[in-house]
Amino acid sequence: MGWLAAGDTYEVALVDGRVVARSTSAQYPAGQERGQEPNLPEEIRDRPEVIELQRLAEWLDRHASECAAQVTTWMVSSLPVPTGLLARVWPDEAWRAALRDVVVVGDGPGGAGFLRDVGESGELHVVNPDGGTARLAPRTVTVPHPVLLPDLEELRLLADGLGVVQGVEQIHRATWHKPAGIDGAAHSVGEFAGAEYRRWSHLASRAASLGYKASGKSVTNRVREAGRTVTASVALSTPYPEERAWTGDLTWIDEAQQRPLPLTEVGPVAWSEGMRMAAALHAGRPVTEDGGR
Repeated sequence: MGWLAAGDTYEVALVDGRVVARSTSAQYPAGQERGQEPNLPEEIRDRPEVIELQRLAEWLDRHASECAAQVTTWMVSSLPVPTGLLARVWPDEAWRAALRDVVVVGDGPGGAGFLRDVGESGELHVVNPDGGTARLAPRTVTVPHPVLLPDLEELRLLADGLGVVQGVEQIHRATWHKPAGIDGAAHSVGEFAGAEYRRWSHLASRAASLGYKASGKSVTNRVREAGRTVTASVALSTPYPEERAWTGDLTWIDEAQQRPLPLTEVGPVAWSEGMRMAAALHAGRPVTEDGGR
């Protein structure tokens, strides 16, 4: 994006997501680029060019967040994504930042790899788990949840070697596997119960910052897995914003049947995402004066 005149002595532009200004009246040696002001000069802050660029920056931030959230939804839900759709959104910088280097699996054999590029026709360029490159043309792909990747540790090592930085947390996402031999009559997990917050509102803010919903006496996260929507729910002690609150047990609710699921019926993704939520709420409890929690 180029520079726009803002009054008689300044130009403004959007650089790295923020509005910056530079003087048009200062003198610079031939061939030297004009320097940017560290802060927007007060005399141009209310000019329409500045306001419009600020609005554009806010929209771009929202758009980037929405793209990342959609890719995360595809991953958590393991939804098939048409490669034609990927081809249409790939030219968009925000979509590309969210999609580049996610692990995708095609609808045919041998179709897993880190997504590096998407052609106009939907052809995918990927780096295979063995480090080689390939071109794939599946009809659809999935962005698998990391708990479903049997070679997750190898992919993490390969990503480190390639310098992969994912725009959406996938291969380095914290995961939990349901233990074998779990009690068939159990309906809840208490591993992360008892995290105390000074106020319910602090706990709710922590939940919201992590992308979860705090309402009344629970923090929840909806997960769609294998055609079923399950709500992971961490119980809270009180619904009053100014009172102390602490976390309780973690349960999973089948939304269609509105019943708590026995732990034996909780799928691997719902289990992992529920435990991830409970662990994050537990880790966010305030530190006490003696350095404990």
